This record gives sequence, C-alpha cells and structure tokens, in this order.
Amino acid sequence: MLDFPTFLLILAAGIISFISMPLVIKIAYKLGAVDQPEARKVHQHVMPRLGGMAMYISFIICSLFFIGVKGPFVGLLIGASIVFMVGMLDDIYQLSPWIKLLGQCAAAGVAMYFGVMVEFLTNPFDGILNLGYFSLPLTFLWIVGVSNAINLIDGLDGLAGGVSAIAAVTMGIVSLVEGQAAVAISAFVLAAGIAGFLPYNFYPAKTFMGDGGSNFLGFVLACIAILGTAKSAALISLLIPIVILGIPIFDTFFAILRRIHKQAPIFKPDKDHLHHRLMAMGMSHRRSVFTIYLISAFFSGVAITLSFITDPKAMLVLGLLLLAIVLGADKLGLVTGESKEGDNKILSPGKPGKVEL
Repeated sequence: MLDFPTFLLILAAGIISFISMPLVIKIAYKLGAVDQPEARKVHQHVMPRLGGMAMYISFIICSLFFIGVKGPFVGLLIGASIVFMVGMLDDIYQLSPWIKLLGQCAAAGVAMYFGVMVEFLTNPFDGILNLGYFSLPLTFLWIVGVSNAINLIDGLDGLAGGVSAIAAVTMGIVSLVEGQAAVAISAFVLAAGIAGFLPYNFYPAKTFMGDGGSNFLGFVLACIAILGTAKSAALISLLIPIVILGIPIFDTFFAILRRIHKQAPIFKPDKDHLHHRLMAMGMSHRRSVFTIYLISAFFSGVAITLSFITDPKAMLVLGLLLLAIVLGADKLGLVTGESKEGDNKILSPGKPGKVEL
C-alpha cells in the first residue's frame, strides 16, 4: 500500500504540472512552438503546442527528488528526456519523420541498456522461455511501437492525455499487485502530471501536448509496462499491458489493416481512426472523447481482473475481449473506413492543427 508521503508526492506531481502550464504556454509562443490556423484546421487562432513540457517537468522533478533513481529508472528518465526533446524540436522546427524515429530508437536503446527489458515469455509446454538475444528486438519494437501509438490517438482535445492517464493508473494498480511498488509510484506520478495538464487540454483546448508530450507519454508507459511485470512468470501478466493500452494498440493495428485493405501506403494519413469513426456516426467532440474514455476504462477493468484470476479463466476472458474488439471494429468500420450503419456528416475533422496518421 502507499503511505502518506507517497500520496503527497503524487499530489505534488499534479500541482507542479498544473501551475507550470501558464509558463509553458508563454514559452511555446516565444519558441514558435505553435499551430497556425489553416483551411484544413478548425481552430481559428494560433495554438501553443508545447503542453507536454508540463507533464515532463513534473515527472522528472518528482522522480529525481522523491522516488530515488537507480537501475532501470535511470534509463527510463534519460530515454524519456531524449524523446521529449526530439518531439519538442519537432513541435518548433517540423523535423523529418526519420529524425523523430531516430530519437525514439536512441531512447529505446538507452532504456534497454539500463535494464528495461522483456527477458522471458511463458512457454505453455515447458515453463519459462528465456528470450536471449530475441529480447532485444522484442523490447525495442514494444517501446517504439507504443510511443508512436500514443501519438496516433492524439487526435482530439483531451483524448491522448485522458487515455494515457487511465492506462497509467491501471499500470500502477497492477504493479502494486505484482509487488513492484517503485514502478507503481512512477505510474501514479505520471497520471497526476497528466491530470494537471488536462484542464488546459479539454475541448476547447487552450494548448496541445505536441509530439513532445505524446511521445513522452508513450515512451514512459511502454517502459512502466515492462518494469511492472518484469518479475512475473505468468503468461497473463505479460499480456496485461497490451489490454491496458488496448485503445492505442488496436487503433494502430486496425489503421495498418485499413490501409492494406485500401491498397494505400501504411504511413499515409487518413481520418478513419476510432475517434474519427465515432464523430462520423454523429457524436460530438466531447462525447467521442468520453466514449473512448469509457472503452479505455473497460479495458483497464479487464486488465485488473486478469491480475487476480488463473490462466485458464483469464484466457477465456481474453478470448471474449478479442471477439468484442473485432466485432466493434467491424461495426465502426475501422478496417474498411465505412460503418455498418452508414456515416453521418463528421462534426469535426479531428484534432485541430494536426494531420492524423
């Protein structure tokens, strides 16, 4: 359980993030990290897009001065700093996608060097399967993949932040169940930092988190997911992070399938992500966001439940969940781009100021 000083630490993370937001917005204007209104965008004014700095600052301060950084957490903080800095530069100067990818790869490499690693999987036929050298590409793909997945769902005001906060709280709870107190505290600190940012990001937003913020959140969540289940030998424990991050992971997966189905380049932007499909069906901006919050909370509830039940029952729950995901995706048209019930006029073309991937 968490003691009173720990609760104060978590509260401090939220306060630091919240009170630093006005300064961060001023810095964004001074550095030119702003989104200009254009014909394809719905916002009518210049919007700062450096809000992720507040979350980054609160997480780093609380980690350095209160949690105590050693071992894998060194790699987590250095890697998080790399992805945030590269993302911030992109928010200011519009970097090449390859440079951003290089930054993510470097951050993943640093985290892995300090011990953030998926080292084994459960072999259902003969106990534990040590991955050996295969742990390197598996960990690398997980960290880079989740970092980009969070960025891809950053399509509506408050969406990526809220989903990430729900995921962080859930990872904190699961980490406590797994006996990983330090990881749990890091997850709750991250969630508090997001909570301090969200009042400035709910529709209509006063600021965007930017690529620096979304990449930072994705990277930290990916690392926490690994560290939170690092000592568990249960197959289900290794699948729980996928359930927790179900929204960004499956949205990205269906985006890839959709572009293959349409014979379009995988990296070609489109507007058929989950939030786009909900709005195409007639939902408002706010309702779409809160609907996805509810779906994310449902996934989190399933993940926590999986932590307390045996593997056979857990596999049944996972099978039912996967079936529900496939049926829901088919009804919404996440693969084809067309829902079963037909689309109404889209009420808003996605996140102001950002081309959706």
